[in-house]
Amino acid sequence: MRNEFEKCDKYRMPIIKKQNIDLDKIELLSYLKIKDEDENKNKTIHFFTYYWNFENVYQKPELALEKLDKYYALLTPEFSTYKDMPLARQIDSVFKNRWCGAFWQKQGMLVIPTISCGSYGCFDFFCDGVEEGSVVAVSTYTREDNKKGFMEGYEIMMKKIKPSAIICYGDPFPEMKGNIKAIDPFSKQELIKKMGLEKFMEKYLSGSLYPEI
Repeated sequence: MRNEFEKCDKYRMPIIKKQNIDLDKIELLSYLKIKDEDENKNKTIHFFTYYWNFENVYQKPELALEKLDKYYALLTPEFSTYKDMPLARQIDSVFKNRWCGAFWQKQGMLVIPTISCGSYGCFDFFCDGVEEGSVVAVSTYTREDNKKGFMEGYEIMMKKIKPSAIICYGDPFPEMKGNIKAIDPFSKQELIKKMGLEKFMEKYLSGSLYPEI
């Protein structure tokens, strides 16, 4: 089952095909916010949350598809590629990201590959399996402490994939180039008012504050 899709490059990543994406229709909704009712059917589902909240989309793909196939598009899940993770785990995370995208496309869905890079070691494979000219997604949320590494990966992505557009979850860094559609994860003002500035900054900087838009 895991080997049914066309693959490429050294690690034989499943290929996510380039598709026509209407950026004007991109309005993100967290996977955690999915409900049975269909008032959000025109939204695009994202997975920018803890990986254990969405592991089932890979482990039980057919069951998860019953919740996902009514939406406009899907961002591929960002399985962890932390810089202190073993390289084998990072390779596996990228593989699962691409496999989900290839599986969803086979079911006739619009898919936007999420690109993430954990360390210098993954520079030779983190762009694999994404066709040149695709619309892609990245996240700058809580990446401030690793801005240098993020930007190095971002520049490699721009050269290898040459994306037609980049959906950025969070505030783009000033150095980021390209056709960027930025999406604010949350209203910082509302959260600061709710929990206080000190608590907000503590959770934000630790990466433990995951908005569910």
